[in-house]
Amino acid sequence: MINHKHLYYFWKVARLGSVVRAAEAIAITPQTLSGQIGLLEQSLGSELFAKQGRSLVLTEAGKLALDYADELFALSAELEATIRHHPKGRPAEFRVGVSDAVPKSLACRLLQPAIAGEPATRIVCREWQLDRLLGQLAVHQLDLVISDAPLPASYSVRAYNHRLLESGLSFLATPALLNQTEQPFPACLNQLPLLLPGEDSAIRASLMPWFERQRIRPRVVGEFDDCALMAAFGRSGSGIFPVASIAEKEFTADGELIVAGRSQEVIASYYAISVERRLSHPCVLAITESAQQIRLALENEA
Repeated sequence: MINHKHLYYFWKVARLGSVVRAAEAIAITPQTLSGQIGLLEQSLGSELFAKQGRSLVLTEAGKLALDYADELFALSAELEATIRHHPKGRPAEFRVGVSDAVPKSLACRLLQPAIAGEPATRIVCREWQLDRLLGQLAVHQLDLVISDAPLPASYSVRAYNHRLLESGLSFLATPALLNQTEQPFPACLNQLPLLLPGEDSAIRASLMPWFERQRIRPRVVGEFDDCALMAAFGRSGSGIFPVASIAEKEFTADGELIVAGRSQEVIASYYAISVERRLSHPCVLAITESAQQIRLALENEA
């Protein structure tokens, strides 16, 4: 069995890039540290470091060991944070980031159960682009991020995706704008000005191949990172625009916008992104339960 203390010493050296710096951080001598890593290499039967000039570099075995060590110590930190910060159940404050692309009504429906009940929890919401929210999540300034896209595979933040909901798309426009064409949906998209989510939006990425399949050459007159701002331009008659069907009523309730058509071929997905692999935060659990109830309600309506 691997000695976890030896593995920790290896991990510190690999992350700090120097036996001397790691020894200072751990408060042991460099000689002792080198000896402990040597014992780990003996137990594994492979060298983990190789000398390159005056520097140490990871061998292939060392790179593999570092991946496992990262995972092990991340889980250890997660366990400690879970026990330490939530010993009595509900926290006094819940900090959540909501991506600009998430419809406001959907975010509200998901988050409300997180602050309901006793004792009361105060919610702190931050709305921004996903990359900035993930940066705050990484340094624990946020407990959760809700987004229309999963954590990018290339992103350095150690966090986990938890899928909440999926939905088809609805295309909305003012009645006056739709009266400018007699073409049915989706052919009408060839004639009407189109408003689209920004380039970083997951919906945008799914829409473009769908346009190709439908032989649609859209005339894009606006791109928006913020879903609410896109809807405001839509209400002014500037163009037709897509939203997740699950949030359709948010935009059509006042009668200013109507549904031009729907597509189940383009899927909008929404995620909870958390530093927890196994969800245990009571507010996050409340959000996942809320998502399950919304899914059941949609299934009953179908």
